[in-house]
Amino acid sequence: MNIKNCKKRGEWAELVFAAQAIERGLRLGRPWGESSGYDFTVDQGPRIVRVQVKSTIFREGAGYSCTLKNCRGPYKKNSFDFVAAYVIPEDIWYILPEKKIRGMWSVGLHPELEVSKYGEYQEAWHLLRGETPGVIASLEACAEPDPPADGIEGSS
Repeated sequence: MNIKNCKKRGEWAELVFAAQAIERGLRLGRPWGESSGYDFTVDQGPRIVRVQVKSTIFREGAGYSCTLKNCRGPYKKNSFDFVAAYVIPEDIWYILPEKKIRGMWSVGLHPELEVSKYGEYQEAWHLLRGETPGVIASLEACAEPDPPADGIEGSS
């Protein structure tokens, strides 16, 4: 991928996001026009979350810097629920909750580090499904009565 124009590169990243999300079984929606503070919606069943797609090719030190603003500066609270940030040279996605990046102009993403500030959000597609790792959403069980002590049913 070698798209020099940043607007066109962003449009391409949105297509890549849509393809990746659909491959992972997510149900996407798209707002009409460009006036929304987000690019996609994801239907989680009980709720719909809003996703702003960003991408970067900008190397900064050992990682990449990804801009998190629009033409008026940092995104305002409640503009979206998640940022899906694509590190294009590494082909890696970060699914960042809005509350973790609120008010920031940019974020440093370091896919090469084992431990990094946003490492837990690398390829965290489960967040868009509404899942929390290590938490069981529901548990169903079926139990049968204990057999009689003598092993003969209906005996007294």
